[in-house]
Amino acid sequence: MNILAIETSCDDTSASVVQDGKNILSNVISSQIAIHSKYGGVVPELASRHHLENINFVIAAALKKAHLRMTDIDALAVTQGPGLVGSLLAGIMAAKTLALLYRLPLIPVNHIEGHIYANFIEHQLKPPFLALVISGGHTELIIQRELAHYQILGRTRDDAVGEAYDKVAKLLGLGYPGGPVIDRLAKQGDPNFVKFPRPYLPGTYDFSFSGLKTSVVNYVSKHPASSVQHLADVVASFQQAVIEVLVNKTIATAQKMKMKKVVLAGGVAANSALRSLFAAKIKNTGIRLYYPSLILCTDNAAMVGSAAYYRSKNKKLKYHQEMLTFKAEPNLQI
Repeated sequence: MNILAIETSCDDTSASVVQDGKNILSNVISSQIAIHSKYGGVVPELASRHHLENINFVIAAALKKAHLRMTDIDALAVTQGPGLVGSLLAGIMAAKTLALLYRLPLIPVNHIEGHIYANFIEHQLKPPFLALVISGGHTELIIQRELAHYQILGRTRDDAVGEAYDKVAKLLGLGYPGGPVIDRLAKQGDPNFVKFPRPYLPGTYDFSFSGLKTSVVNYVSKHPASSVQHLADVVASFQQAVIEVLVNKTIATAQKMKMKKVVLAGGVAANSALRSLFAAKIKNTGIRLYYPSLILCTDNAAMVGSAAYYRSKNKKLKYHQEMLTFKAEPNLQI
């Protein structure tokens, strides 16, 4: 089954052709980082405008790279939410237009579900497992007991991890997006230089990173970065506090819930320090750790195509008008 998938939830315009949920025939991503970096974050109006400008070219490139035509496509998939409403609409309208023109079934996909299914592309993975979703404005612990069935155990109460990284990077003048630049700079620093708090929220599965972010703000106001090394030490200390909470809380939750598999999903899953600490801490627990390759951690359409395939795996998909009635859901829950 060849699925042409479209992803436009935030500032990446992506189209992909995925075969049977695992074989990526193409995965084209047009990034807007250069456009939004000057503003220190994504500007929604600019993002939606550039999606409209890029979407047709990205879809054409995905088909060309896959050596296929629209007549070779069996179904379409598109991100319905969560995300920026203008950005979501750009992808949804393109997908609905193609579905109408070619009489193809159209499958709406939850963006967070897509991040989880990125792991299915590269791993022989089956539920049940515990997923740590760390993507953009999301930091969540989710149990997936079977395909397309989820139980949210905990989520962030304020700033998500990605937001905390971006805000700290902006505070320190490191640019946007904050995650990759902090990860790189932290490798040169001492993670024990500043003893920032570890917000574990005992007795809950929730997360909170606004207090940690405020601690960095307070420290920098009293001790402005005096050198590149000092700056590296500060960001390494901040990052260590973040990843210790994520790793320790996730492993403790997996043990409590008797989960033998832990899955990382979302952009922050690309963080090298997070992966290293997870590998070290999980080694003797009997729990297996899964995470996607770097390109599949970021927003991409291949993960949307994979999720759509598994959602429709045991169904006979046929085009019908009702498939075109769904709307963009910026706050869509998994």
